[in-house]
Amino acid sequence: MTQATHKPIASNVDIINARVPGYQDLQMLLVNHEGVIEQILPMGTVFKRIPPPDLQILDVAGDWISLGGVDLQINGALGLAFTELTPENAAMLPKISQYLWDAGVDAYVPTLVTTAIENIQRSLAIIADFVAHSTTGAKILGVHLEGPFLNYGKRGAHPAEYLLPLTIEEVKRVLSNYASIVKIITLAPELDPSGEVIAYLRSLGITVSLGHSQATADQAQQAFDLGATMVTHAFNAMPPLHHREPGLLGAAITNPNVMCGLIADGQHVAPTMLKILLRATQELFLVSDALAPLGLPDGIYPWDSRHIEVKHGTARLLDGTLTGTTLPLFVGVQNLLKWGICDVERAIALATNAPRKAMNLPVISPGQPANLLRWHWDETTKELTWQRL
Repeated sequence: MTQATHKPIASNVDIINARVPGYQDLQMLLVNHEGVIEQILPMGTVFKRIPPPDLQILDVAGDWISLGGVDLQINGALGLAFTELTPENAAMLPKISQYLWDAGVDAYVPTLVTTAIENIQRSLAIIADFVAHSTTGAKILGVHLEGPFLNYGKRGAHPAEYLLPLTIEEVKRVLSNYASIVKIITLAPELDPSGEVIAYLRSLGITVSLGHSQATADQAQQAFDLGATMVTHAFNAMPPLHHREPGLLGAAITNPNVMCGLIADGQHVAPTMLKILLRATQELFLVSDALAPLGLPDGIYPWDSRHIEVKHGTARLLDGTLTGTTLPLFVGVQNLLKWGICDVERAIALATNAPRKAMNLPVISPGQPANLLRWHWDETTKELTWQRL
């Protein structure tokens, strides 16, 4: 699966006086003319080299430098839900990838919510074809199936008529010939007490994420022991933390091998609970969970056979059921700082390094393409801004 992105920095550049998530103190990043990070070194490091004749020096004066964002849960953008892909509207995919690139996102995982099997397979086929031929924009890492193997009682806005039993036979029926494009599946582990489905999905190289679930802590732990490594939108569509029954989330945040996705829009999870979660574990990453109206103004939009109303970036069914957001990934980064929940380094890392870690991808380090973002924190206004380099 090779999908190219925009070319990174294309000349020899030394970026100096940079703060880099995961590195202490000020660093310098040496970027070669092929647009690859050659070294990340502490400022003041003494080394011998003949400066290339075209060497440029970029002094970022203490600003933060990171790779671009990675969004592991995004349902659509620019008016198109990924579950509604057809040959007629497939030309929207490059536009969405370009929009996300312009929004600072290097890579994403289009998310297909619960729908008819034929819709899932049609979308998988179109996305697989796009990945094979696309050359620009944010890279598609694969597809996230959020359903249809969810607990009826925690289905949220997922349509009940398309939920399926969690069996290997049903999984094979849904995946058909498209297993290679699927990288994440969200499922409710209590629907398969044997755990054989998780083992089967892991054998296919698919990351298993627990969500839309009523699982107890013991049921969740069994799933983690079998190879589940993620939790979908922590706190949402699962039992709350309770002092006598910690539930799925309690099992997850005490397991160092499990990473939890987190929506930081202020609606899905109260800022106080976000603060508790960030204090409880380091194994977190931000997602947008953005719906099709991402990039469009507030209003009423079609959503499968229903409609959603978007107000101030929050989307709900007309009966008030929360369905998602239309806020870009980096709004979550800015919100964490606005609410005083964490420091700048961690906020940036939650949208850049952390989702890469969740997918076993390299974080910012020597050898990586220099698709870099520069972040500026204004101590006076308490505002974080970013730009691509």
